[in-house]
This record gives sequence, structure tokens and C-alpha cells, in this order.
Amino acid sequence: MSEVTDGKNAMLNQKRLSTGIKGLDEIMAGGFLCGYSYLLRGGPGTGKTTFGLHFLSEAAREKVAALYISFEESEEQIRSTASSLGFDISCVEFLDLSPSSEFFVEAQSYDIFSSAEVEREPITDSIVERVKRINPKRVFIDPITQLRYLSTDRFQFHRQILSFLRFLTEFGATILISSEYSPDAPDYDIQFLVHSVMQLETDGDYRTLSVIKYRSSDFTTGKHSYRLTGKGAVVYPKLNPGEFSRSFENNLLPTGIMEMDMLLKGGIERGTINMISGPSGAGKTTLGMQILCAFAQQGGNSVIFSFDEEIGMMKARCESIGMPVGEMADKGLLQLLKLEPTIYSPDHFALIVRNMVEGGNVSNVMIDSTSGYKLAMKGEKLQDHLHTLCKYLQNMGVTVILVTELTKITGDFVITENGISYLADNVIFLRYLEINGEMKKAIGVLKKRLSDFEKTLREFSITQNGIKIGEPLTNLRGILRGEPDWIRNA
Repeated sequence: MSEVTDGKNAMLNQKRLSTGIKGLDEIMAGGFLCGYSYLLRGGPGTGKTTFGLHFLSEAAREKVAALYISFEESEEQIRSTASSLGFDISCVEFLDLSPSSEFFVEAQSYDIFSSAEVEREPITDSIVERVKRINPKRVFIDPITQLRYLSTDRFQFHRQILSFLRFLTEFGATILISSEYSPDAPDYDIQFLVHSVMQLETDGDYRTLSVIKYRSSDFTTGKHSYRLTGKGAVVYPKLNPGEFSRSFENNLLPTGIMEMDMLLKGGIERGTINMISGPSGAGKTTLGMQILCAFAQQGGNSVIFSFDEEIGMMKARCESIGMPVGEMADKGLLQLLKLEPTIYSPDHFALIVRNMVEGGNVSNVMIDSTSGYKLAMKGEKLQDHLHTLCKYLQNMGVTVILVTELTKITGDFVITENGISYLADNVIFLRYLEINGEMKKAIGVLKKRLSDFEKTLREFSITQNGIKIGEPLTNLRGILRGEPDWIRNA
């Protein structure tokens, strides 16, 4: 084996330090490699200081020294921020290099030498003295771009930063650097000097984090959403379904409605993705809840995520037709959660689902509806996120019910208007019918991957005694168009 390969393997096996944020640790394959420098890029208000405080607060848990070098905010302001967010910075020393009020009052000017030449030496001396005295294992520099103004040209700045980083790493420090970049003050030269680059971006209330590079380490690519809360930053790693699996059997699960099981030739297989499609008011949610209640009664913990209807209304509607939703919720077999799509990002929602599946042993999930879920996409593609989430659930042996709403009540038959029908193993559809001047509904199965199914349509209704499915409608044609005609010689 070559020396280069030996060195790379040694780096891959090197000890890692937590970033202080659980989600970021997961994205970076366990955290930061010890003794290297990491660049955190972002515009104003993206949370760079908050990320830095997370990183430094880990020093208290590790019982090692840490150093915060500030070129902009005063120590008093930073300590106030840390206290308000609940960070333990008892092991953190501050080197406050931000301009004091005296700088403005005294109106200092330099006639012979440039300001960079005059101020660089005392700043360098302060950093060297503090590092040698406390020997920090974690260092946060906020922001590194201020050092650019202490250099007379780009070449000198490049050498100065490289020398500075090497000085810190020789003391065994792991370094996190913040950078305020702009078209007028780019930081591409700094990106070449560090071991890893992370980028923070914000679009209104939607914030994303992406790892641009990470030398000699694996990491999760793509944009991951994060939030700034009253307790700091929370990062939601993008879900990779291929990393998860669980052994399970595709045994049939009865739906609790005999005629529905006849349509499905016995029921729904465990671990499948099932779509209930239909126009507004057709009974999609009620049917989905009936199926999920039946699954829960068979011993599988179930959860309904509602992006549309309020939980109280759902419970009241189900109880009014004899569906024991409240009783099952009290027993812990069924959970109903209301989610506001404008608040939750797709990655945040995926993490909630993961925690319930892996921590709460949930085996059945219903999402009501894909239209409400689409509002949480923040401009991203519904197909991408729904594909990722459903495949994760399927790999974990979870049975999924997707409620999909159609905008057209009648007309040409479609399964979904979002191009997601390919995801479904089983497709159940509801249609409105007008027969002899009376509005009725029909139910049918369009697709079933793992077995045969009944090809007829049946009348569907919701009564005070529950869901009723009638005999096959064999004497009608044109049902899929929503314009049925009686077959005269039937």
C-alpha cells in the first residue's frame, strides 16, 4: 500500500468533533475532523454566529479550552446572545478585536504607513499571545474576511491566512471560520485554504445549508433546511432512503370493509404505497382513516399527518359515523397530528416522520393530503421529496396511504395532477356520478402491483353507520368520464 493511501486511510479513521448541532453532525458523517479548518459562508442574518456558538459550547462538555476571536461584535454583545440562547460558554475565552468607540472619537489617521501595516502587528501579537496562553482546542473566527483589510494585496492576504491557520492547527486546534462574502468582496481564495466549506442561504423564512466540499470525508450532498430558534440552530438533514432498511413480510392487511377487501382481493399488503385519489368531498380522508383504523386494530401503530383539516373536525366527523378514532387514540394505537405546511419544510417533516417510525415503532402512515404537503415544498419539486419520503417508509416496512385531491369533479379520468401516480403500488379512486338526476359516488381499484384486483366499480357512500360499498355497477358505462349511461339490454 502506498504512503498516500496510508495517509488517506489514517485521515478517514481520525477522531471527529461534534459541530454542536445534531443534524449537522449527521450531514458531515459524524462531525468535524480534528485539527482542520472549516469555512462557514453566509450573508447577514443567516446565523453564522449562532452556528459558531454551537461549535464552541461543546468545549464545556469536553472540558477543554475554546477561543472566540471577534472582529465585529463586542464580547458583551456575544455573551448576551449566547445567554439568551442558553449556550454554556464557560470554557470559552474571548479575544475582542472589534473597533471600540475610541476609534471613532480619536479619528485616527496614518500619514506615512497604511492602516494595514500599522494595525496588523498588534492584532497578530494579541492572537499569538492568547493562543499560547490558553492552548484552545476549538477556535471560532468571526469573520475572517476582516483580515483582508490588514493586507496590502491579495497575495499577502493569501499567505497571511494560510500562515494563521497553520499556526492554530499546530496547537491542535479545530477551527471554524465565518465569512461574509459579496460580489465586491468574494471569498473564493479562502475556500481553497480550508478543509471544508459550508454555505448558509436564506430566501425569506426558508433557510438552507449545503456542504460544498469536505476533503477526505464523506458527507450528505444537496441543500438541507435549517431553522433559527430561541435555543439556537436546528438542522434537518436531507433524507436518503437508501441508507435505511428493515426486514418485514408483505402480509395482507384487511381494510375493515368487506366489499373493499373484495375489490382488493383480500386487502392491502404491508409495506406498500397506496394512493386514494378523487375530487373534493368524495370521502378520501374518511376512507383513509377507516383503513388506517383497521390496520391499527391489527396491532400496528398508526399516525395521520393532516396538512389540511383540523384534528378536532376529523375526530368529530369520524365519531359521528361510528369510527372509534378517539378510543384508539386514547389507547395509543392511532395518532393524529396537524401540521401547518407554511411552517414545516420538507426536510423538517421528513425528520418528524423518521423519529416516529424509528422511535415510536409506527408501522402505518397516512398523509392528508399531497396538495397540502405541496405547500411545504418552498418552491421545490413535490415529486422529489414525496418519492424520497415514501421510499424511506417502504424500506422500513411502513404501509403508506397518500390522499390525493383532484380539482375536476367530472371529465376525463386522471389519477393525480402532480405526476406522482408512479409511486403507488395500489391506486384506489373515487368518482362522482349523476344517475337519474341524483349525485352519487363510485369507488374502484385501478392498480395493484402484488396481486390481482376486482375490475368493476361499486357505489360508495358514507352513512351514519359508517362507510358503505355496494354491489358492482355492471349495468352502467361511461363511469370513468363521470357521465354514466344505462346499458339498455342489461
